[in-house]
Amino acid sequence: MILSIVVLIFLVINGYVGYVAWRRTKNADDYLVAGRETHPFIMALSYGATFISTAAIVGFGGVAANYGMGILWLVFLNIIIGIFIAFVFFGKRTRKMGHNLGALTFPEFLSRRFDSRFIQYFSGAIIFIGMPLYASVVLVGMARFVETTLSVDYNIALVVMAVIVAVYVIFGGIKGVMYTDALQGSIMFFGMIFLLIAIYWILGGVTDANQALTNLVNVVPQKATAAATATGFTGWTSMPSLGSPFWWTLVSSLILGVGIGVLSQPQLVVRFMTVKSNKELNRGVLIGGVFIFVMTFGAYVVGALSNVYFFQTTGQTAVQAAGGNLDKVIPTFIAAAMPLWFAYLFMIALLSAAMSTLSAQFHVQGTALGRDIYETLVRKTGGSSVRMARIGIVIAVVIAVILGFILPASIVALGTALWFGITAAAFLAIYVAALYWRRATKEGAIAGLVCGAVTSLIWLLFGFKKTAEPLGISNALMGQSTIITSVPWPTVDPMIVALPVAIIVTILVSLLTKPPKKEFLDKCFDGVDQSRGK
Repeated sequence: MILSIVVLIFLVINGYVGYVAWRRTKNADDYLVAGRETHPFIMALSYGATFISTAAIVGFGGVAANYGMGILWLVFLNIIIGIFIAFVFFGKRTRKMGHNLGALTFPEFLSRRFDSRFIQYFSGAIIFIGMPLYASVVLVGMARFVETTLSVDYNIALVVMAVIVAVYVIFGGIKGVMYTDALQGSIMFFGMIFLLIAIYWILGGVTDANQALTNLVNVVPQKATAAATATGFTGWTSMPSLGSPFWWTLVSSLILGVGIGVLSQPQLVVRFMTVKSNKELNRGVLIGGVFIFVMTFGAYVVGALSNVYFFQTTGQTAVQAAGGNLDKVIPTFIAAAMPLWFAYLFMIALLSAAMSTLSAQFHVQGTALGRDIYETLVRKTGGSSVRMARIGIVIAVVIAVILGFILPASIVALGTALWFGITAAAFLAIYVAALYWRRATKEGAIAGLVCGAVTSLIWLLFGFKKTAEPLGISNALMGQSTIITSVPWPTVDPMIVALPVAIIVTILVSLLTKPPKKEFLDKCFDGVDQSRGK
């Protein structure tokens, strides 16, 4: 009864906020960029809540249980790159240039900066085809928590939550997304603070808990994943051996893949276009930084320290206690160590985390189909693109739910890292060039975009063992799981291979082709270099 009341109140409040957003959404600008007049608190919390989802709390909390405190380097990158660099060096220029170009989506921003319709629909296709993987792992993270904590059927939890999110995104547009994000982000923030305090309280304080984790150095991680079977583990409070497969998986996929890939996330970049001046972005840095620190630091520390709790109570590591599924570590810990009332409240926090990220994912997939693919190819504008965006959201929800049924265990963190790496390989080189390099040409941007995306896809299919092995294409064609079997290549993330290719190709092709006209560049960069300008 208590759970039913809490969930009902939460859903009613979200429904009301979504209704307010629907009433305030009058045109395509409102639906896509919130009329460019979003309050800095709303924008920063929406950015943070979109960035930090059940993938971070459930997925990467489970990764921390498997890899230890080394994952805390990702907290540093999340704040320095994901907040400070993103807001100060990318956000301000994106906001002003996006306004100059009249861009309403990330692919449209790149397209108009380089005067290429191909860039818009090709980028939209990458988003619409690739992002369902990320959306589905967020759904999986939430469904696993509900399944483990409340003994609700996983499939039912998956479908119900997807439908709830889809309703307010379809009707409220990005205002519906951002208003509910701010509410959900606040709930997430206080829930994580309580959980972090609780685990240190249970384990006897900060010093005793961390020392107990250090003392587990001889307890090898559960061999639940390909990475965990590799050598290189040196303890729960230290980094793996430099250059070992264990180190490469932790650093290249989980730390660098997510830490760098955040800069090119379409659902985050579009947030910069929703504010009217740089003052809002300056104010958002502190709000976003504090939020991201609490959420990521809390999830990773709780995940790592759950090993101490389970070893003291069951003699097992956290992953062993969770049945070998990394995605069940945090839910299993909360169900075992926390009182039932907290499990209910934290379920609301996780529901908030999942809904905030899913809403942004569904919105950006819908706009990719409606604005970036349909409108660009058919050349229809206005209401037709919004209708197609809503159809795209429905399609994205259906695909995410289907993937949620068929994806394997321990997929949440891996799926997140893969998507972040794919976007970095495809978009980051031309995004940086768009903002900072006037000499970059349309041909260079197209070449970098295509080569980055194709190289990333090839490495996913043939070079990266975690994806190449289950897909089986490399094995069918060449008789081995990956094209290069020598260490460490099978554990090197696709982004590490594809991003340098995209950068080199973008630079070389731009230098070999005719530079853009000065008049066009002056329009793009008008007021962009004035850091204090409106």
